[in-house]
Amino acid sequence: MSKDYYSILGVAKTASQEEIKKAYRTLAHKYHPDKATGDEAKFKEVSEAYATLGDEQKRKRYDQFGSADPGAAGFGGFGQGGPFGGFGNGQHVEFDLGDIFEQFFGGAGGFAKAFRRGRDISVDVQISFRESIFGVSKTITFTRPHRDGEKVSSKQEEVTVKIPAGIDDGGTMRVQGKGESVVEGTAGDLFVRVHVQRDARFKKDGAHLLAELKIKVSDALLGATYDVETLEGDIALKVPKGVVHGQLLRVKGKGVPYAPGKRGDLLVRTFIDIPDKLSRKAQKLVEELREEGL
Repeated sequence: MSKDYYSILGVAKTASQEEIKKAYRTLAHKYHPDKATGDEAKFKEVSEAYATLGDEQKRKRYDQFGSADPGAAGFGGFGQGGPFGGFGNGQHVEFDLGDIFEQFFGGAGGFAKAFRRGRDISVDVQISFRESIFGVSKTITFTRPHRDGEKVSSKQEEVTVKIPAGIDDGGTMRVQGKGESVVEGTAGDLFVRVHVQRDARFKKDGAHLLAELKIKVSDALLGATYDVETLEGDIALKVPKGVVHGQLLRVKGKGVPYAPGKRGDLLVRTFIDIPDKLSRKAQKLVEELREEGL
């Protein structure tokens, strides 16, 4: 006897047909290649064993001769003639397809139920500009539908979503399994659309933040230090002598996080504030500067 089919199925030689069938179904479910615990070689082996022991006539020949067909070479490659068709010796092996569907999908009706899926739903959430830069967790209350055949009901639910740092206005996140639920099927997904409030002080440019700073004419000429707002409080920014209108001053590491431990910069655009009117003294000083060629 080349193989001990009873040992492969883990049953005694005196096992009933029902016991053999039950053992096969358990092992086939465990070793099916589509399962996480799948093992194609063992799945073929238990299928081969059941093809013989599951048939009373073949089992008798196997018990007597050590093979279901003493003149045949035995079991060939799995999959010849289709996944449930036949084996290497050309013999036809009959499988109970009802048992297969019942084992993997809960019956023929279960096969359809396994592929039934609820609708996706969407909700909107608003966050501040600062929250969009650094990320935030938000608890969202939403109405979740439930479908049972033709009957549809709904209830209020809550879900906490972690909004990542640097998200853009209109960005969308998916929460799996929180869409419409269905009886004996797979729930749809929940899509969360993020709306970012505008900030009067900052604009986002990729990993950088843009801001403006008004500078007096005298400070533009002579240089100065200004208090500049960032998302984490004010800092002292040195304005160099001779700065020009529209020049960008860079503050490193005060922009948008884009990787662990890495951030973009804050880019401050200078805006030289030229007064509409000058006092007599100021006008005289400016005239003197013009005479100096400035």
